Amino acid sequence: MTNPASGRLYVVATPIGNLGDLSARARDTLGSCGLIAAEDTRRTGTLLNAFGLSKPMLSLHEHNEGRRAAELLEKMRGGLSIALVSDAGTPGINDPGFDLVRACASAGIEVITIPGPCALIAALSIAGLPTDRFCFEGFLPARQAARRAHLASLALETRTLVFYETPHRVREALEDCVQSLGAERPAAVARELTKLHETLYRGPLSVLAARAAVEPDFVRGEIVLVIAGASAAAAAEMGADGHGGALDRVLAPLLEELPLKQAAHLAARIASVRDNEAYKRALALKQAYGAR
Repeated sequence: MTNPASGRLYVVATPIGNLGDLSARARDTLGSCGLIAAEDTRRTGTLLNAFGLSKPMLSLHEHNEGRRAAELLEKMRGGLSIALVSDAGTPGINDPGFDLVRACASAGIEVITIPGPCALIAALSIAGLPTDRFCFEGFLPARQAARRAHLASLALETRTLVFYETPHRVREALEDCVQSLGAERPAAVARELTKLHETLYRGPLSVLAARAAVEPDFVRGEIVLVIAGASAAAAAEMGADGHGGALDRVLAPLLEELPLKQAAHLAARIASVRDNEAYKRALALKQAYGAR
């Protein structure tokens, strides 16, 4: 139950590039709240200045959100309404905000969404891949071994996959996607969405990986990677085939980065086969690689 005497938390989406995407409602909310909790007060200050707004701000980022939430709760209990913003897009979507929203919900403080830009939704809307069901995975792991293992765990996923990626890692990420998900898997890379140099690349993962290796612009700016899910037939094959090429595609990247037993155990979980079946196949692959 909410407390009518307390302030409110407004979760305000802000532009991911083009300032024209800030809604009139978001503008009014930023102007009417008594305090703005911002991921980076300097960046939010630039946004406010662009719209002729001046408001007190308090930083709320991944390193201080846990302890800052209690301070903001006290302010809202005292009747102050607060706007929560991230550097760009919708707070809480791979950005700070979750802890504060959860704390408000537990304390009975009303949380109101002011919807707007979100990079993952923007990319999905133009990628030309299925959008009825999708799976958002945030940023892929930075370390190659962890990244390949994570991608291998998604090899059977039939929903469209969406990732955020940094420009300096997108080439390696695409190469790992080719190895773990298949060279012909349809995909799209959205770069610098809503900004001057917005670009969308579509094609099989192998083609996108090749372009990322040679085109300088491909690896510049903020990036969203959208990949088609596994076909139902491929997922069924991978789940049922304990000795064929489908299991091999899961095992191959894992064997490059992990000890044999650990790779086999993870592959068995991904492909829904018995550990001993995956282990036998992993051993055979390891011996075959060693003989080359």
